[in-house]
Amino acid sequence: MVGSQKHAELSTNSPKPMRLFKLTFSTIFTRKAWVICLIAILLVPFVLPEISSASEKPILIQPARIQAAWATLMICSLFWGLYSAARLGESNAQSGTGEYFRTAGVSPTRQLLEIWLALFCFIVPMALIATGICLFAAMPSNPAEQEMWWVLNLQFLVLFLLVIGPLLALACSLASRFGGISGFGVTFFLWIYGLYGVGYLDNMLKLEANAALQAIWLYSPQYRFADLTQRLYFKTGALSADVFANMVLYFSAILAIHTGISRLTFRTSATA
Repeated sequence: MVGSQKHAELSTNSPKPMRLFKLTFSTIFTRKAWVICLIAILLVPFVLPEISSASEKPILIQPARIQAAWATLMICSLFWGLYSAARLGESNAQSGTGEYFRTAGVSPTRQLLEIWLALFCFIVPMALIATGICLFAAMPSNPAEQEMWWVLNLQFLVLFLLVIGPLLALACSLASRFGGISGFGVTFFLWIYGLYGVGYLDNMLKLEANAALQAIWLYSPQYRFADLTQRLYFKTGALSADVFANMVLYFSAILAIHTGISRLTFRTSATA
Protein backbone atom coordinates (compact mmCIF):
# COMPACT_ATOMS: atom_id res chain seq x y z
CA MET A 1 0.00 0.00 0.00
CA VAL A 2 2.76 2.42 0.98
CA GLY A 3 4.76 1.59 -2.16
CA SER A 4 1.72 2.09 -4.35
CA GLN A 5 0.99 5.45 -2.70
CA LYS A 6 4.55 6.70 -3.28
CA HIS A 7 4.44 5.55 -6.90
CA ALA A 8 1.19 7.43 -7.38
CA GLU A 9 2.70 10.60 -5.85
CA LEU A 10 5.74 10.41 -8.14
CA SER A 11 3.51 9.89 -11.16
CA THR A 12 1.43 12.92 -10.18
CA ASN A 13 4.44 15.19 -9.58
CA SER A 14 6.44 14.09 -12.63
CA PRO A 15 6.29 16.48 -15.60
CA LYS A 16 4.22 15.51 -18.60
CA PRO A 17 6.26 14.78 -21.72
CA MET A 18 7.14 17.84 -23.84
CA ARG A 19 5.13 20.26 -21.68
CA LEU A 20 7.58 23.09 -22.33
CA PHE A 21 7.53 22.33 -26.05
CA LYS A 22 3.73 22.54 -26.09
CA LEU A 23 3.75 25.75 -24.04
CA THR A 24 6.35 27.37 -26.30
CA PHE A 25 4.62 26.21 -29.47
CA SER A 26 1.28 27.61 -28.32
CA THR A 27 2.94 30.89 -27.30
CA ILE A 28 4.48 31.33 -30.75
CA PHE A 29 1.23 30.31 -32.42
CA THR A 30 -0.81 32.79 -30.34
CA ARG A 31 1.46 35.74 -31.13
CA LYS A 32 0.62 35.31 -34.85
CA ALA A 33 3.82 36.99 -36.10
CA TRP A 34 4.59 33.79 -38.00
CA VAL A 35 1.48 34.44 -40.12
CA ILE A 36 3.08 37.59 -41.55
CA CYS A 37 6.19 35.60 -42.49
CA LEU A 38 4.09 32.85 -44.05
CA ILE A 39 2.06 35.32 -46.14
CA ALA A 40 5.24 37.10 -47.22
CA ILE A 41 6.89 33.86 -48.35
CA LEU A 42 3.75 32.88 -50.26
CA LEU A 43 3.07 36.24 -51.94
CA VAL A 44 6.37 38.10 -52.42
CA PRO A 45 7.83 35.61 -54.97
CA PHE A 46 4.76 36.10 -57.17
CA VAL A 47 4.09 39.81 -56.64
CA LEU A 48 7.61 41.27 -56.61
CA PRO A 49 8.74 39.96 -60.04
CA GLU A 50 5.58 41.38 -61.64
CA ILE A 51 6.23 44.90 -60.38
CA SER A 52 10.00 44.86 -60.92
CA SER A 53 12.06 45.30 -64.07
CA ALA A 54 11.90 41.53 -64.59
CA SER A 55 8.33 41.93 -65.86
CA GLU A 56 9.71 43.57 -69.01
CA LYS A 57 11.30 40.26 -70.02
CA PRO A 58 9.22 37.15 -69.31
CA ILE A 59 12.36 35.01 -69.33
CA LEU A 60 13.50 36.80 -66.16
CA ILE A 61 10.31 36.16 -64.18
CA GLN A 62 11.32 32.71 -62.93
CA PRO A 63 14.86 33.69 -61.84
CA ALA A 64 13.41 36.72 -60.03
CA ARG A 65 10.85 34.47 -58.33
CA ILE A 66 13.64 32.19 -57.13
CA GLN A 67 15.58 35.08 -55.64
CA ALA A 68 12.46 36.52 -54.03
CA ALA A 69 11.45 33.19 -52.48
CA TRP A 70 14.77 32.46 -50.82
CA ALA A 71 15.48 36.09 -49.93
CA THR A 72 12.10 36.38 -48.19
CA LEU A 73 12.73 33.13 -46.29
CA MET A 74 16.16 34.34 -45.15
CA ILE A 75 14.84 37.73 -44.07
CA CYS A 76 11.99 36.14 -42.10
CA SER A 77 14.38 33.67 -40.47
CA LEU A 78 16.92 36.38 -39.76
CA PHE A 79 14.56 38.86 -38.15
CA TRP A 80 11.54 36.94 -36.90
CA GLY A 81 13.32 33.62 -36.27
CA LEU A 82 16.32 34.91 -34.35
CA TYR A 83 14.27 37.56 -32.53
CA SER A 84 11.71 34.96 -31.43
CA ALA A 85 14.46 32.61 -30.26
CA ALA A 86 16.07 35.38 -28.21
CA ARG A 87 12.73 36.48 -26.79
CA LEU A 88 11.81 32.93 -25.79
CA GLY A 89 15.18 32.31 -24.14
CA GLU A 90 15.04 35.53 -22.16
CA SER A 91 11.42 34.96 -21.12
CA ASN A 92 12.14 31.41 -20.00
CA ALA A 93 14.88 32.64 -17.66
CA GLN A 94 13.30 35.90 -16.47
CA SER A 95 9.68 34.83 -15.98
CA GLY A 96 10.41 31.85 -13.73
CA THR A 97 9.22 29.33 -16.30
CA GLY A 98 12.64 27.72 -16.58
CA GLU A 99 12.99 27.49 -12.80
CA TYR A 100 9.56 25.89 -12.53
CA PHE A 101 10.33 23.23 -15.10
CA ARG A 102 13.75 22.58 -13.57
CA THR A 103 12.18 21.91 -10.16
CA ALA A 104 9.70 19.65 -11.96
CA GLY A 105 12.58 17.54 -13.24
CA VAL A 106 13.15 19.02 -16.71
CA SER A 107 16.88 19.53 -17.17
CA PRO A 108 18.32 22.70 -18.77
CA THR A 109 19.43 20.66 -21.79
CA ARG A 110 15.92 19.38 -22.34
CA GLN A 111 14.44 22.84 -21.84
CA LEU A 112 16.72 24.29 -24.50
CA LEU A 113 15.86 21.43 -26.84
CA GLU A 114 12.11 21.83 -26.39
CA ILE A 115 12.19 25.61 -26.86
CA TRP A 116 14.34 25.23 -29.97
CA LEU A 117 12.17 22.45 -31.38
CA ALA A 118 8.98 24.50 -30.94
CA LEU A 119 10.43 27.38 -32.96
CA PHE A 120 12.04 25.08 -35.53
CA CYS A 121 8.60 23.58 -36.20
CA PHE A 122 7.61 26.99 -37.63
CA ILE A 123 10.81 27.52 -39.61
CA VAL A 124 10.72 24.16 -41.41
CA PRO A 125 7.31 24.69 -43.10
CA MET A 126 8.44 28.13 -44.28
CA ALA A 127 11.57 26.59 -45.80
CA LEU A 128 9.48 23.86 -47.44
CA ILE A 129 7.13 26.47 -48.94
CA ALA A 130 10.06 28.44 -50.40
CA THR A 131 11.48 25.22 -51.81
CA GLY A 132 8.07 24.26 -53.22
CA ILE A 133 7.74 27.63 -54.97
CA CYS A 134 11.10 27.09 -56.66
CA LEU A 135 10.17 23.53 -57.60
CA PHE A 136 6.69 24.09 -58.96
CA ALA A 137 6.58 27.79 -59.93
CA ALA A 138 10.09 28.14 -61.35
CA MET A 139 10.79 24.68 -62.77
CA PRO A 140 12.90 24.72 -65.97
CA SER A 141 10.97 23.73 -69.07
CA ASN A 142 13.85 21.61 -70.32
CA PRO A 143 13.21 17.99 -69.15
CA ALA A 144 16.96 17.40 -68.90
CA GLU A 145 17.24 20.14 -66.26
CA GLN A 146 14.25 19.12 -64.15
CA GLU A 147 15.96 16.28 -62.26
CA MET A 148 18.90 18.57 -61.50
CA TRP A 149 16.43 21.20 -60.28
CA TRP A 150 14.93 18.83 -57.72
CA VAL A 151 18.35 17.84 -56.40
CA LEU A 152 19.65 21.41 -56.21
CA ASN A 153 16.59 22.71 -54.35
CA LEU A 154 16.72 19.84 -51.86
CA GLN A 155 20.42 20.52 -51.31
CA PHE A 156 19.65 24.18 -50.65
CA LEU A 157 16.91 23.18 -48.19
CA VAL A 158 19.22 20.87 -46.23
CA LEU A 159 22.03 23.44 -46.04
CA PHE A 160 19.66 26.23 -45.01
CA LEU A 161 18.24 24.17 -42.13
CA LEU A 162 21.76 23.19 -41.04
CA VAL A 163 22.66 26.87 -40.83
CA ILE A 164 19.54 28.33 -39.23
CA GLY A 165 19.01 25.54 -36.67
CA PRO A 166 22.15 26.11 -34.57
CA LEU A 167 21.72 29.89 -34.77
CA LEU A 168 18.24 29.64 -33.26
CA ALA A 169 19.59 27.62 -30.33
CA LEU A 170 22.49 30.03 -29.88
CA ALA A 171 20.17 33.07 -29.88
CA CYS A 172 17.95 31.42 -27.27
CA SER A 173 20.81 30.44 -24.97
CA LEU A 174 22.67 33.76 -25.18
CA ALA A 175 19.44 35.63 -24.46
CA SER A 176 18.76 33.51 -21.40
CA ARG A 177 22.07 34.63 -19.90
CA PHE A 178 22.82 38.07 -21.35
CA GLY A 179 19.39 39.34 -22.42
CA GLY A 180 17.32 39.35 -25.59
CA ILE A 181 19.21 42.16 -27.31
CA SER A 182 22.52 40.33 -26.92
CA GLY A 183 21.06 37.02 -28.07
CA PHE A 184 19.54 38.53 -31.17
CA GLY A 185 22.40 40.92 -31.94
CA VAL A 186 25.20 38.36 -31.74
CA THR A 187 23.47 35.78 -33.93
CA PHE A 188 22.27 38.46 -36.36
CA PHE A 189 25.85 39.69 -36.78
CA LEU A 190 27.16 36.13 -37.05
CA TRP A 191 24.75 35.30 -39.89
CA ILE A 192 25.41 38.54 -41.82
CA TYR A 193 29.15 38.19 -41.32
CA GLY A 194 29.16 34.55 -42.41
CA LEU A 195 26.97 35.30 -45.42
CA TYR A 196 28.60 38.51 -46.67
CA GLY A 197 31.41 39.65 -44.39
CA VAL A 198 33.73 36.69 -44.98
CA GLY A 199 33.47 37.33 -48.73
CA TYR A 200 34.69 40.91 -48.33
CA LEU A 201 37.42 39.71 -46.00
CA ASP A 202 38.48 37.13 -48.60
CA ASN A 203 38.72 39.83 -51.26
CA MET A 204 40.85 41.97 -48.95
CA LEU A 205 43.23 39.06 -48.36
CA LYS A 206 43.57 38.51 -52.11
CA LEU A 207 44.72 42.10 -52.49
CA GLU A 208 47.03 42.17 -49.47
CA ALA A 209 48.09 39.29 -47.25
CA ASN A 210 47.65 39.70 -43.50
CA ALA A 211 48.33 36.93 -41.01
CA ALA A 212 45.81 38.16 -38.41
CA LEU A 213 43.00 38.62 -40.93
CA GLN A 214 43.88 35.27 -42.49
CA ALA A 215 43.42 33.56 -39.13
CA ILE A 216 40.09 35.32 -38.59
CA TRP A 217 38.92 34.30 -42.05
CA LEU A 218 40.04 30.72 -41.55
CA TYR A 219 37.99 30.24 -38.37
CA SER A 220 34.97 32.23 -39.55
CA PRO A 221 31.70 30.44 -40.35
CA GLN A 222 31.44 30.33 -44.14
CA TYR A 223 27.66 30.59 -44.39
CA ARG A 224 28.01 31.97 -47.92
CA PHE A 225 28.70 28.43 -49.13
CA ALA A 226 25.19 27.42 -48.05
CA ASP A 227 23.59 30.11 -50.24
CA LEU A 228 22.87 28.36 -53.54
CA THR A 229 20.68 31.14 -54.93
CA GLN A 230 23.13 31.96 -57.72
CA ARG A 231 23.26 28.32 -58.80
CA LEU A 232 19.48 28.35 -59.03
CA TYR A 233 19.40 31.70 -60.81
CA PHE A 234 21.90 30.71 -63.49
CA LYS A 235 20.93 27.00 -63.54
CA THR A 236 24.54 25.90 -63.14
CA GLY A 237 23.51 22.51 -61.81
CA ALA A 238 23.40 20.68 -58.51
CA LEU A 239 26.40 20.20 -56.28
CA SER A 240 28.30 16.99 -56.81
CA ALA A 241 27.83 14.29 -54.18
CA ASP A 242 31.35 14.78 -52.80
CA VAL A 243 31.06 18.57 -52.54
CA PHE A 244 27.61 18.37 -50.94
CA ALA A 245 28.78 15.74 -48.44
CA ASN A 246 31.75 17.92 -47.47
CA MET A 247 29.48 20.93 -46.99
CA VAL A 248 27.10 18.89 -44.83
CA LEU A 249 30.04 17.75 -42.70
CA TYR A 250 31.35 21.31 -42.43
CA PHE A 251 28.04 22.77 -41.30
CA SER A 252 27.44 19.78 -39.03
CA ALA A 253 30.74 20.60 -37.31
CA ILE A 254 29.54 24.20 -36.83
CA LEU A 255 26.29 22.78 -35.50
CA ALA A 256 28.20 20.75 -32.93
CA ILE A 257 30.24 23.79 -31.83
CA HIS A 258 27.16 25.98 -31.52
CA THR A 259 25.32 23.24 -29.66
CA GLY A 260 28.12 23.06 -27.10
CA ILE A 261 28.25 26.83 -26.68
CA SER A 262 24.46 26.99 -26.44
CA ARG A 263 24.35 24.40 -23.69
CA LEU A 264 27.12 26.08 -21.72
CA THR A 265 25.51 29.53 -21.85
CA PHE A 266 21.86 28.50 -21.45
CA ARG A 267 20.37 29.01 -18.01
CA THR A 268 16.89 28.47 -16.65
CA SER A 269 16.69 31.40 -14.24
CA ALA A 270 18.04 34.90 -13.92
CA THR A 271 20.11 33.97 -10.89
CA ALA A 272 21.29 30.50 -11.92
